[in-house]
Parts: sequence; structure tokens; C-alpha cells
Amino acid sequence: MIAPASGTLAYMTAESDEMTRVVARDSRLGSRAPAFVQRSRPLHAIWRAGIFVVGLAVIAGGVILLPLPGPGWLIIFGGMAIWGTEFVWAQKVLRWTRRKVTEAARAAADPRVRRRNLVIGSVAVAALAGLAIWYVLSFGFTLPWRLG
Repeated sequence: MIAPASGTLAYMTAESDEMTRVVARDSRLGSRAPAFVQRSRPLHAIWRAGIFVVGLAVIAGGVILLPLPGPGWLIIFGGMAIWGTEFVWAQKVLRWTRRKVTEAARAAADPRVRRRNLVIGSVAVAALAGLAIWYVLSFGFTLPWRLG
């Protein structure tokens, strides 16, 4: 919460950097710990440490899954969401990521971009098919190396 000069309470929201007076409770930046946890400083410090450790474990699991088949990035962003329940910097990273993903989705939905991507994909598939046909016609179905 940020107290402006007028004395009323205003909040910076997770959707924007602008101050607003009327805002949904879940979009405020800052801790989302229960009120009884926020009232006690030592309990809140333990709560934050616990959130940090759990988020770190989830992110570490996502990093391990990056080279392996699995939803590595999804798990990493899940860990960031866990951190986002307690840490403002994580909320800002998630807000930035959400904004960039929305921009990319909007750009991908543009008919000109979709048509361009379709043409590029079709040319790439045709080129790979041409290379495969050339290889089979030149060398047959034998591999260029000997096994066993």
C-alpha cells in the first residue's frame, strides 16, 4: 500500500504501474499472506522464507526439466507464480512476462503474420522433402555409415 499526500490509501496494481484508488484485492503488489501472518513480523519472515524455499524448489525442478522432455518453462513460471504471492519483484516479472506473451499472441493472430508464417513453413517443408527425395534418388535407402 502506498499512502499519497491526500491521506487516502492507494494501491499499485499488478496490471499497471499507475496508482488507483479502487482495485481488486488480488491485483495489489505485495504480500498475499494471511492477515494474522502479516501482523507478526517473525511469523511473516518465516512465511516469506518458506515461500522462497518452495518457489526455489519448483524452479529448480523446472530447470532440470528444460533439457528433458517435459514442461520445464511451465514449471519455472509456476515457481515464479509461487514467489509472486509474496515478493513484489516476482510479481513485476510475471506482469512483464504476461504483457510480452499477450503482445506475441496478438502479433501472431495478425492475418499478415499468419500468412507469412504459413508461407515460410510451407517452403521449409518443401525444401526438406526435396532434400529427402534427392537423397533417396542419389543414394537409395542405404545410410552413409555402416552399422555393425
